Amino acid sequence: MDSTILTERLNIRRLELPDSEAVFQYRSDPLISRYQNWEPESVGEIQSFIAGLDKICMDTPGQWYQLGLCVRGSGELAGDCGIHVQVHDPRQVEIGITLARGFQGRGFATEALRAVLGHLFSTLGKHRVFGSVDPRNAPSLALLERVGMRREAHFVESLWFKGGWADDVIYAMLRREYLAENNA
Repeated sequence: MDSTILTERLNIRRLELPDSEAVFQYRSDPLISRYQNWEPESVGEIQSFIAGLDKICMDTPGQWYQLGLCVRGSGELAGDCGIHVQVHDPRQVEIGITLARGFQGRGFATEALRAVLGHLFSTLGKHRVFGSVDPRNAPSLALLERVGMRREAHFVESLWFKGGWADDVIYAMLRREYLAENNA
């Protein structure tokens, strides 16, 4: 990441190699990974992914760019936020967020996602940001609504996911909606 995004309680920055063990711990938690596509099999896999972030930036189309959500003061890694600039139209970005169990329910995801949306729309000038969520993941649906994203679609049994068909719900926000909501 070219710069760090600071919020009241978080330092949002590119994942770094020392984060690998913490990322592996929470992404290996069955309750956390239940609705996740990325389930790394080893710390080494995460280290390789993080090392690859040195070759790209947050705005690189077609690559997932992972930001670490670090608690200010303690430096603990609370989770990560993925940014995926679309190849077919780099003005559109998919996002995803994951928090370690011990950091859930404390407002960190809301704080982080609001800051990341602000960066994507205000700094990078993106047109549309969207998230794809399994409708059984009620906390994620509530998070996307809390930050002002709107439900655009519900695709029924559209994804083969972990051995079965799953629905996919799409939430999105346009830059003009973000600017109007944030008086920017």
